[in-house]
Amino acid sequence: MSEEIKNEKGGVSVETKNIFPVIKRWLYSDKEIFLREIVSNASDAITKLNRLISLGEVKDIDLQGRIDVSVSKKARTITVRDNGIGMNAEEVKKYIGSIALSGAMEFIEKYETEGAADGIIGHFGLGFYSAFMVSDTVEVISRSYRGDPAVKWVCNEEGEYELSAADREERGTEIIMHISDEGTEYLEAQTLRSVLDKYCAFMPVEIYFEDEDAEVKEGEEQPKEEPINDIHPLWQKNPADCTDEEYKAFYHKVFTDFNEPLFWLHINADYPLNFKGILYFPKLTHEFANMEGQVKLYYNQVFVADNIKEVIPEYLLMLRGVLDCPELPLNVSRSYLQNNGYVTKISAHIVKKVADKLTSMFKSDREGYEKIWSDIKTFCEYASLCDRKFYDRAKDALLMQVIHGGHVTLAEYLEGAKETNENIVYYTSDPELQAQYIAMLEAKGIKVVLFDKMIDTQYVQMLEGLNDKVKFRRVDSDITDALRSGEAAHSEKLEKLFRSAAGDEKLTVKCEMLADESIPAMLNLNEESRRMDDMMKLYAANGMAFGGDFKPQSTLVVNMANPLIKRLDVEESDSDALIAKQIYGLAVLSQRRFTEDELKQFLASSYETLGKL
Repeated sequence: MSEEIKNEKGGVSVETKNIFPVIKRWLYSDKEIFLREIVSNASDAITKLNRLISLGEVKDIDLQGRIDVSVSKKARTITVRDNGIGMNAEEVKKYIGSIALSGAMEFIEKYETEGAADGIIGHFGLGFYSAFMVSDTVEVISRSYRGDPAVKWVCNEEGEYELSAADREERGTEIIMHISDEGTEYLEAQTLRSVLDKYCAFMPVEIYFEDEDAEVKEGEEQPKEEPINDIHPLWQKNPADCTDEEYKAFYHKVFTDFNEPLFWLHINADYPLNFKGILYFPKLTHEFANMEGQVKLYYNQVFVADNIKEVIPEYLLMLRGVLDCPELPLNVSRSYLQNNGYVTKISAHIVKKVADKLTSMFKSDREGYEKIWSDIKTFCEYASLCDRKFYDRAKDALLMQVIHGGHVTLAEYLEGAKETNENIVYYTSDPELQAQYIAMLEAKGIKVVLFDKMIDTQYVQMLEGLNDKVKFRRVDSDITDALRSGEAAHSEKLEKLFRSAAGDEKLTVKCEMLADESIPAMLNLNEESRRMDDMMKLYAANGMAFGGDFKPQSTLVVNMANPLIKRLDVEESDSDALIAKQIYGLAVLSQRRFTEDELKQFLASSYETLGKL
């Protein structure tokens, strides 16, 4: 007979020897995080004491917060010291001897009505144990601000610890990490300093670094002691109090870019979001240069990560900047974000601010804005493609460069073209190759804008989708409506002659009366089929294969107003076929580059024509 099961409650039991390997291997994504966590705890200890002093609970302490980080390759130790709140024996057993019991959280809960969370970094109890990712033994020597006897806590990588009295007179905590073979790289002073520079460059407490093994040679002066961090980063200041020189100096320092940023946006969001930051628009050196942007995320002035897409929309990662979000919901490693409403609101606020900045610059200094447009054009188009809300907010500041001078918005272009081309925007992708078409349109008073980047094709299609009455037409597409000066004509003789000259019996040939009499013929491409051809070429360049042969549909427009064409239509001559070949070849050449066979045929035809002169 089976034993009767009784209801009971209990707690999950975890043995220390089993949890430590988890901490060492999987607690944090990068081993170097250990230094950020230990130094952050030291900063919290000083912040807590400052808070108690400000509340009047601690008196007779004039605190000048300080953190010292030192390394000794000979002794195989890394030491972090602070002069903060300190701990007595009971607190060491409570906060250090119990994994995941956070002294920071208890402090915040106790003083939550007093705003104690401001500046507190370590909200997670596992931070201290990150030291075991690189250590086989960790010593903690601490003395409480209350004056209790100092205490020493020593723990090995198996989780076995020993607590004893310590000989320490001053207030604060000292953590000595005895580095294991897995962490020997951090015993190099230069490596350790680089980790400090990465994570702690703007921590709110002064940090001093020392290589204990370094020796000052005879005759050399002792290096001047200076903090390695800036406790008052520029983003914490009021934008009205910051100068252009300070913004530029900060940019050069943080991103080691000797180029000047184009402009910047200082964000100082208050309730209910509470975050600050500076976003820079770097100067581009080529089309994809801004893809190399870097937005650094900080948490109470402590570096968390680069380019976190939950906070920064992907298209804004093309920029450079810093964001300090002290209320971000972070997981235990403080390295990744949880998706929630707060993060979404931050992202939306940043997008709004960037779009508003562009609009403000356009309205307040259009001349200066146009000067930098070529550097921000790709960013603006990419952002518009990615986010309809960005486009809707910034569309009045999105420009198009006009060939032979100036810039216009889409609305301005359409307003100026009412009498000439009914909601058609003419653009060129290659001003030199398409110069003939541009000249013909400009002669009719039609402006031509420049779209010469790969992203422009998608941007143009997006604009057409959002403005169903607007069409974009490349200058070498069907532009005869804009250039026609009379009724369309018809000539079977010319149609047959030019199909033969092209070697294509299916070639579409149109006879038109064009305003410019100097041009005998021009080759036009169907806009839709050409875009499809461009897309297929782009996919092929990215290694994507498609069935079918996509070739843009072309039309040869023969100008019946041209004297040479008139002669071909009326007169009969043995040289008609040769002249037609030359005209067709020149029409192709003005529209695109020859293929190898076309070049050979054109040269042969040209030499033959010269021979008949």
